Amino acid sequence: MAKAPAPAALKLITGRSPGRDSGGRKVNPGPAFKRVPPAAPDWLSPEAAAEWDRVLPELSRLDLVKESDRAALAAYCEAWAVFVAATQTVQREGLTIEARQGTLAHPAVAIARNAGREMRSWAAHFGLTPSTEQALARGGGGDGDEANPFAGSGPG
Repeated sequence: MAKAPAPAALKLITGRSPGRDSGGRKVNPGPAFKRVPPAAPDWLSPEAAAEWDRVLPELSRLDLVKESDRAALAAYCEAWAVFVAATQTVQREGLTIEARQGTLAHPAVAIARNAGREMRSWAAHFGLTPSTEQALARGGGGDGDEANPFAGSGPG
């Protein structure tokens, strides 16, 4: 699976200097979408709605979401809800089940695994993965030579 390109806002947040990405390349900011946070769909499951309420404030603060991101964010939140439900089922019922064929993996194990993959895929689009969090935490450099993308990368 190909990795989706990071949104321009994420590239700029992690950039080495204004208007540049972490590699020092100029970032095309793309179209100037109005950055209004989307309203949660009323059909979200309770767990998905709770996840929406948890992540939307930070995404909005960083100007990473717009109204048209509603479907993608809803898909992320529902994948989270499925992951939670499947994980809770495994915790209650165990990793395996007894069947005519013998001991098998509980179906909720595969459901949790698939939901986790889908959730991570959607999360990457919004900068919600641990690697993106670390990139955001590093910020824009501040090493004094921000115009040179290779500064400080060589042997000491």
